[in-house]
Amino acid sequence: MTELLNNREYRQKLLKQIIKDLHAGHSVEDVKERFQELLEHVGATEISQMEQKLIEEGMPVEEIQRLCDVHTAVFRDTLDAQTPPGTEDGHPVQTFKEENKALAAVIAKIEKITEQISAAATGEDISALLDRWRRLQGALLTIEKHFSRKENILFPYLEKHGITGPPSVMWGLHDEIRANLKEINALLERTGHLADKRLTQAIADLVLPTLHSISELFYKEENILFPMSLETLSPDEWQEIFAQSHEVGYALVTAPEKWQAAPRDATPAPTTNQSDFIKLDTGVLNLEQLNSLLKTLPFDLTFVDKDDIVRYYSAGKERIFTRTPAVIGRKVQFCHPPDSVHVVSKIVEDFKQNKRASADFWLQMQDRFVYIRYLPVHNDNGEFLGVLEITQDIKEIQQLRGEKRILSEE
Repeated sequence: MTELLNNREYRQKLLKQIIKDLHAGHSVEDVKERFQELLEHVGATEISQMEQKLIEEGMPVEEIQRLCDVHTAVFRDTLDAQTPPGTEDGHPVQTFKEENKALAAVIAKIEKITEQISAAATGEDISALLDRWRRLQGALLTIEKHFSRKENILFPYLEKHGITGPPSVMWGLHDEIRANLKEINALLERTGHLADKRLTQAIADLVLPTLHSISELFYKEENILFPMSLETLSPDEWQEIFAQSHEVGYALVTAPEKWQAAPRDATPAPTTNQSDFIKLDTGVLNLEQLNSLLKTLPFDLTFVDKDDIVRYYSAGKERIFTRTPAVIGRKVQFCHPPDSVHVVSKIVEDFKQNKRASADFWLQMQDRFVYIRYLPVHNDNGEFLGVLEITQDIKEIQQLRGEKRILSEE
């Protein structure tokens, strides 16, 4: 048996059987007992490869996501016995870990406060505890930057190496946590200053499970995702990730100023040679003019080619949705949360088949009212070239009334 376990292909077969057994209802204890010898030989990268294979063979991402904590429970003893690879200060993985530590400290404080609130007598004034909780909730919400750097920078680099399944599963976990944090925000907004049984119940049913989910996510990152990423990505790729991370920002930690040599951009900067002119239908521009013009537009543009590959986005000063150079060359399906990929695919397919001329959406995002348009792009011969996404905050436009014909002093 031991000789067989040294065969990577055989181990992958058994790993997939473990997950299939769990999804069929077998207990964690039963699976661990039957596959104990195998589990002693498994590493983070193999676990990720196993998830990837299952998805490629037809298991829905949502199904793996649903039992993700159960999967981790099976491998936890093995992972705990392994020492995750170390990284130096400034390395993107080290920064992710520092964020985890800072966010975990916030979670511990929230858990202590919710314990005190739950122990309070009905009708007791808990204003001070709620004020502290609301401040800590604001700090916890910075986890969005942590999620965004993974989704928009780290995941695209993994996808370039053919690793698409595990990032999709983890993105789904992000979205679950986002939704729960939004519910907790609403809970804190509608809660008065007195303790009551409904608040205690909400803490037990919503708040504590959400905090546990975040802690479990950190465990999966540090023991599976990050070790696998370190084994997969090259030093040059990590430098590119470092260079792009500052645009998204960080959660509760100071941005690292330097890491290794001066980081280089993920894509070459366009030349600004004045002789590099581009002849358009209605004029001629050089590359500097064209690039500056596109960055000046009061809305965001993203272009996806006919093969569903992201080829361009406008780098304006105030973007609505996060875009980084890592997204260039990425399949558009991987640029969206798993639960909305089917919508994106439907729009693209309809455009390719000339079934629709546009797809429009609008949504409220805090103090913005965002209007999103998807348009098919064709050449003069009617051939489909790709899809253009236009995103704009139209809140101020909505508020326009009457006329303005005179230049005002500003």
